[in-house]
Amino acid sequence: MKPSPIPDPSGTLACIHCGLCLSACPTYLETGDENQSPRGRIHRMRALEEGRMPWEADTLRAIDLCLGCRACEAVCPSGVPYGAMLEHTRDQIGKRYRRPWLQRLLRRVAIEQVFPYPERLELALAPADVVRALGIERWLPGPIRDALALVPSRREHVELAPFSPATAVAPGGTVRRAGFVAGCAMPVLFSATNANTVALLNRAGFDVVLPPGQGCCGALHAHGGQLDEARAFARRNIEAFERAGVGVVVVNAAGCGSTLKEYGSLLADDPAWAGRAKDFAARVRDLTEVLPVPMPTSAPAHPPGSRVTYHDACHLAHAQRITRTPRDLVKAAAGADYVELPEADVCCGSAGTYNLTEPEMAARLQHRKISHILATGARTVITTNPGCLLQIRAGLIAAGAGDIEVLHLADYLVREPGSGTGRVTTV
Repeated sequence: MKPSPIPDPSGTLACIHCGLCLSACPTYLETGDENQSPRGRIHRMRALEEGRMPWEADTLRAIDLCLGCRACEAVCPSGVPYGAMLEHTRDQIGKRYRRPWLQRLLRRVAIEQVFPYPERLELALAPADVVRALGIERWLPGPIRDALALVPSRREHVELAPFSPATAVAPGGTVRRAGFVAGCAMPVLFSATNANTVALLNRAGFDVVLPPGQGCCGALHAHGGQLDEARAFARRNIEAFERAGVGVVVVNAAGCGSTLKEYGSLLADDPAWAGRAKDFAARVRDLTEVLPVPMPTSAPAHPPGSRVTYHDACHLAHAQRITRTPRDLVKAAAGADYVELPEADVCCGSAGTYNLTEPEMAARLQHRKISHILATGARTVITTNPGCLLQIRAGLIAAGAGDIEVLHLADYLVREPGSGTGRVTTV
């Protein structure tokens, strides 16, 4: 079968080469290289499709080095659908170009066959605990040592109940029914965060259902260009949440939320699923879209005068265009202790699994982010995506600032009032 062409050529050609995307693109900010800018990559995408460039390693390098953060979309005056173009171009790369075996092992096996499955991920992370217990990290090769640094040294395991009743009523005296997307990495790396998310939803007047049969949202596959696999995950989740009969679908991971909201586009060409996918996508909400500001009964515990800042997860700020509500929630809790982070919406270098596939550029962006955090004097950094949490924590530790805490917004808001210890509750 002949590979399908890159979609929406009119959207591609809508790029007017104005350059407004340059100052938003993290790789261009780091390199100053037009090839590593959105408009440079768009030119390359068209050249590849039209046969003016070969599908070879040298010409595909700029596509690989793109974070997929979609910051360019948020500032583009022409509405160029860059994220969709990138995913479909990467889908074509998978069909037309055979990567070196080590890259295939990392992308097609480690990332796509391990990360989306909690049981496999838990098993894969077990050696990290052994290595730390033996204290032999320094003897490992650099790339493995860097990857190990991203794994939390302490991982709680908190089971979620299939049903968690509301502990309060929403404005108007109503109780709503929400389905919760548990995710694939979150239950392994941040299960307490999931539990705290459910607790916040209960406080906000939601009965929370954990639909059985749900799985990975498909983001890792979609961002990597494995669109058929992403569609299979989408169908599974749509079916699971339909069975649960929920009115709203809530997610606490920015990258997952972005993909879930785009199921309608992902399955638009599938007559059997297009309508169901569009309906599902319309019901997806990020956690910050359903919580009231301020959250009742939450009084985050941090010493008075201890600064708090917020980092925008790319797929919340750029793909979902949600920047105000999470800040409002943090500001309402932190009060005068809140400080804005310079370049808050510039990618930290995590970008899903980018810090594994492109560690050099990821490290440069991590250093850039950590420098800005340290400049604020903040003692607490809040964000809304697991990859960002891991990347920023590892960067702070490497910079000798591991005492600065990095928290998911849900963990920050659910803290016990007046504890003064920074203790996070689990349910």
